Amino acid sequence: MSRKITIIGAGQVGSTVAYALTLKQIASEIVIIDIIKEKAMGEAMDIRQGTPFIGPVYVHDGDYEDAKDSDIVVFTSGVGRKPGQSRLDLTQTNVDITKSVIPQITKAAPNALYVIVANPVDILTYQFVKTAGIPANRIFGTGTMLDTARFRARIAETYKVAQENVHGYVFGEHGDSSFVPWSLANIGSIPVDSFAKSYHGPKLPDFDKNDVEDYIRKSGGIIIAAKKCTNYAIGVTTATLCEALNYETDSVLTISSMLDGEYGIKDVCLSIPTIIGANGIKGRLEAPLTDSEIESLRHSAECLKDVIKQVNF
Repeated sequence: MSRKITIIGAGQVGSTVAYALTLKQIASEIVIIDIIKEKAMGEAMDIRQGTPFIGPVYVHDGDYEDAKDSDIVVFTSGVGRKPGQSRLDLTQTNVDITKSVIPQITKAAPNALYVIVANPVDILTYQFVKTAGIPANRIFGTGTMLDTARFRARIAETYKVAQENVHGYVFGEHGDSSFVPWSLANIGSIPVDSFAKSYHGPKLPDFDKNDVEDYIRKSGGIIIAAKKCTNYAIGVTTATLCEALNYETDSVLTISSMLDGEYGIKDVCLSIPTIIGANGIKGRLEAPLTDSEIESLRHSAECLKDVIKQVNF
């Protein structure tokens, strides 16, 4: 393993991403950059001092020039959500922060793969694609990867099955217009709708699809209200995405990327199943959705386009 990853932002999310990457031993060098240099230094030192029990990973703070030759850049900079605030409320503030970072990091690491994590992730991914001068297949956001994990966890909790046996994705915006294409969701190859009826044993609990989707959309807000931030699940999600970028064998993940005609949608970044590997995005999958699911995806795209029209990039 010889992989260099630079993380922009040493806040709760950035530092947790660095820790998750270290635990997974995905990189041989991790650079943490933050406008508050002392914060970046402290987070890097704290993680680095635990590496004798993990493996030979060099975790350190730095400036933009220290990102040179990075294989992956993870962007987490921005103002975090406050209780009761939507991801889209953050838009212009975090777009302005991103605008100041893009020329500095792309100058230092023009050949890196760019993983966007900061919110609103679909808007910031769009901003990177449009303004960074980096090929679009090398820029993508975590998108609905976390929403998908929340969906699988919720179904697994309901039926008390292993999460790895639950298959399905959340499509669209990482936010209020996201949705679950239930026609694709299954447990051990059995459609979720049919699982309880197929089970021979004690009666399984019922669940309401709308409640599940509401749970997915509101989870972040619930966690923020309780502990003022979300960091662990998105940290593991981001590390998993970075891990997929290490492999020659491709992965299918619901990352946010610039659509180019899929489902009749163009010029907006949102999440559908995407083929990704060591060189970035190879292509996207146009899964067979129902007419109503396609309409939900197009609605999500329009919601994001409405925001884009109001933003000064």
